[in-house]
Amino acid sequence: MLTNASVTTMLPVVDMARARAFYEGCLGLHPGGFNLDGKFVYSVGGSTLALFPKPEGTKADHTAISFKVADISASIAELKQAGVVFEDYDFPGLKTIENVCVLGAEKAAWFKDPEGNYLCIHEDLPLG
Repeated sequence: MLTNASVTTMLPVVDMARARAFYEGCLGLHPGGFNLDGKFVYSVGGSTLALFPKPEGTKADHTAISFKVADISASIAELKQAGVVFEDYDFPGLKTIENVCVLGAEKAAWFKDPEGNYLCIHEDLPLG
């Protein structure tokens, strides 16, 4: 029923200016503008990302967005140059080496936006 519906990811932000500075300055997203209801939107690879003001914020303990990239090492280097700080983990079943964890058929690396949302970049590994 929803196979062809477009998808919008909604992220709560406490400070819209700070969030926009990160998403535009560090991640390189192109601003789309404000909606009438106060959300700020970006077009990202055929999907929509909407930041919405939420004064009390939220603290999700999971990945809110994962961006698929062609070369995770190059993407990490580029994002680090822009000021992104990657998370490192050493848990049973989840260990990063040079910010990257191999999970089944993909490599992944996580970072937080200034609002505390967990974001990820991932690269699909070749099958076979």
